[in-house]
Amino acid sequence: MPLGTVLAASGPDTVASTGLWTVTVAALLLLLAIDIVLTRRPHEVHMREAVAWSVFYLVLPLAFGAYLWSAFGTTVAVEFFTGYVVEKSLSVDNLFVFMLLLTAFAVPAELAQRVLLYGIIGALVLRVVFIALGAAALQSGTWAFLLFGAILVVTAAKVLREAVKGGEQEVDIDSMRSVRLLRRFVPVTGDYRGFRVVVREGGRLAVTPLAPAVVAVFATDIVFAVDSVPAVYGVTEDPFLVFATNAFALLGLRALYFVLKGALTKLRHLNHGLAVILAFIGVKLILHWAHGLWAWVPEIPTLASLGVIVAVLATVTLTSLRPERRAVR
Repeated sequence: MPLGTVLAASGPDTVASTGLWTVTVAALLLLLAIDIVLTRRPHEVHMREAVAWSVFYLVLPLAFGAYLWSAFGTTVAVEFFTGYVVEKSLSVDNLFVFMLLLTAFAVPAELAQRVLLYGIIGALVLRVVFIALGAAALQSGTWAFLLFGAILVVTAAKVLREAVKGGEQEVDIDSMRSVRLLRRFVPVTGDYRGFRVVVREGGRLAVTPLAPAVVAVFATDIVFAVDSVPAVYGVTEDPFLVFATNAFALLGLRALYFVLKGALTKLRHLNHGLAVILAFIGVKLILHWAHGLWAWVPEIPTLASLGVIVAVLATVTLTSLRPERRAVR
């Protein structure tokens, strides 16, 4: 059964027809195939290449949003753009963790883009699963809004608590159960062998460090999906829009990583802003649930949500960069 049919059948009404679902998924697979072809030869990504692809993946959602605007009206387009901004901001935080993982595993620069591509594909697969589960939960009753809202508020408190503690974020590879499990059953070589994941060494099969690096990225993808999918469902209940915002936000991550690699460590207040955004959307979901029970409870319009999210991101970016300017002076 086609992906769009599965998601549409498991959740609320969607603006997308089966044809639009098919075209969107086909375009996504084509773009992933192009990425796989481009990364088949190990090479270090230079800034010009990264910027060019980042611009391309920024123009794509803008063009898609313009199509939604002309085909389905302002409300659908605003929901898409708001969801995209939310997902993109969360994805930047994901990039920081990916950077730490690549450093911890000492992934060579020429192999980094392939590891990131594996991570993006894994994230897309996991998002599809979580989107389908979320759509089914919304279909079963309004309690799902309360559940999603509670998840986001708790996540926001956790992110804010870690941000307030300060200090550099660390990733303990040895504490990851998935990595420990892999190393327990399969020997790992001491060096990378290009894109090869499995090699024969000493007469037995072994995996290269590329395998635990990819496993670690997949493991973090699960954590990211838990808060990102409910966050977008706080903007729109349409499974197609949730899928589209996730897909467009994830597609450009590989190129964006190399563009922002030097700037990621300077965005010291990013987690503070993400905590505010997650808490805001969580409250929005809880108010939406309460409005279904008590009509006098106010709801937050999507356009107002977009304004708040953009304002928060702009604020934390400015406050993060000001100390850098002072240090330069």
